[in-house]
Amino acid sequence: MDTLDPFIRHIQARVALTDEELQEMLAAFKLKKVKKKQFIIQPDFVAAHRNYVVQGALRSYVVDQNGVEHTVQFALEDWWISDYNSYLYQKPATLFVVAIEDSTLVQIDYATEQRLKASNHKFETFFRIGAERTAAYHQRRIVSALTRTAEERYNEFLEAYPTAAQRLPQYAIASYLGMTTEFLSKIRHDKVKRKS
Repeated sequence: MDTLDPFIRHIQARVALTDEELQEMLAAFKLKKVKKKQFIIQPDFVAAHRNYVVQGALRSYVVDQNGVEHTVQFALEDWWISDYNSYLYQKPATLFVVAIEDSTLVQIDYATEQRLKASNHKFETFFRIGAERTAAYHQRRIVSALTRTAEERYNEFLEAYPTAAQRLPQYAIASYLGMTTEFLSKIRHDKVKRKS
């Protein structure tokens, strides 16, 4: 299997491109390998790329004034990640984005993306579909944070991302769900007790 096969399937599931258009689109992206614990975005630097995860896992997070990390997003295979506010407006980032596992990404820079979208409405459609899905995901996440109990949020996470729960560190899942690691451990312990 070619390294880019998952990305090609991702594109083809969203827009119908000719072979020439597909090659033009692929040429706009660069392959990047990142090691576990390697940062691809840090605060105060402009996020240079939009990143699609071919293989691996990444996390974006912000650190509050007390030094506490708050996970904004995870990205595993077939997900995109960046500091979108920084990338889209070409302003300094506020998020850290770090690899949780050794990962393979395909990246596009802002100027190349703008040229690509201007050259063909199909390319623009591809990025619009991605933006719409990202907006819907973040809205669901906000609604869940505002209306669900901690245990309900954890159960939703397990249901939506069953394999992610096995791969991601517990502290990161806890911070994503808005709770301490200790509280998440208690929820997990109580779930096991109820099953037995």
